[in-house]
Amino acid sequence: ILFFVQTTFLIEGMFKYFQKRFTSHLTECSRRRARLVSKDGRCNIEFGNVEEQSRFVFLVDIWTTVLDLKWRYKMTIFISAFLGSWFLFGLLWYVVAYVHNDLPEFSPSINHTPCVENINGLTSAFLFSLETQVTIGYGFRCVTEQCATAIFLLIFQSILGVIINSFMCGAILAKISRSKKRAKTITFSNNAVISKRGGKLCLLIRVANLRKSLLIGSHIYGKLLKTTITPEGETIILDQVNIEFVVDAGNENLFFISPLTIYHIIDKSSPFFHMSVETIHQQDFELVVFLDGTVEATSATCQVRTSYIPEEVLWGYRFAPIVSKTKERKYRVDFHNFSKTVEVETPHCAFCLYNEKDAKAKAKRGYDNPGFILSEVNETSDTKM
Repeated sequence: ILFFVQTTFLIEGMFKYFQKRFTSHLTECSRRRARLVSKDGRCNIEFGNVEEQSRFVFLVDIWTTVLDLKWRYKMTIFISAFLGSWFLFGLLWYVVAYVHNDLPEFSPSINHTPCVENINGLTSAFLFSLETQVTIGYGFRCVTEQCATAIFLLIFQSILGVIINSFMCGAILAKISRSKKRAKTITFSNNAVISKRGGKLCLLIRVANLRKSLLIGSHIYGKLLKTTITPEGETIILDQVNIEFVVDAGNENLFFISPLTIYHIIDKSSPFFHMSVETIHQQDFELVVFLDGTVEATSATCQVRTSYIPEEVLWGYRFAPIVSKTKERKYRVDFHNFSKTVEVETPHCAFCLYNEKDAKAKAKRGYDNPGFILSEVNETSDTKM
């Protein structure tokens, strides 16, 4: 009986624990803010009620449309383009043989010269179409000079086959070599932090290049997306505010061989100036960070994107060091601490920091008591020597 009671209490405790975790997870999901840009850079946007004329533009720009397709759709088009063209021209070659009475069912005479040698049916016509378009040319089936139609069809299929090969193979190669894949080797920290840097309150983000090849002409900038209401009463859902990010060496032409810590100075012109440690998580914004650069190997431009919502901005933290020197005199980057943060002493808000600085500056200039007047007193001595 005692074992049964203990087991019952254990099951009830486990049930309450999982119920609490499930409830907290649902609450977290309900409070989770919508993102325009995901952590891996994909844009979360949907276009609705697009006019039919506008959709036709996608077919006009067929090259970009094919490049933007997913691999499963692209491979389906790739296979369908070749199989469809082979079968279509196979039917045409069969029609040519049928019209010229070259097929065995017409019982051609011994002196009969066919348009295409050794086409006996639809299967052999399909094989000849495949051999012609991919320029295999086994030599068993060949066009004779008997039919001008067959010669014209041979020339037309050869030209169309080169076009299909060039387009589809070029699309596959361009898809593989797109700089979008290079952007996958650029990673940002999971969180942004706010702490003091160089005596100023800054928002800091860490970014790393996982390849040893550089990004040439790299440029980092940000956009703060938020909902604003204009003085005229208009509500702008995705209002964009420029956020300037810098590193110690500037934000142009970065030497991006090791992880960098980029920071945004929270001054009076910054949208983060009026936020504090208590109010920042109550704000409704999304910070989107961009890194543009040119791939050193291919000279193609690429852009890396990520975003941070208020819950991912940690106030009063800094990033842990990750670069060290080894005994072999090499620099080692420990990515285990890439997103690790350390709590540090940080002002309550940017306004408090600047007020503290102003107070210290006034104290040094003697402005604590503006009514104080320094007067000189001439001292006289009554002692006579």
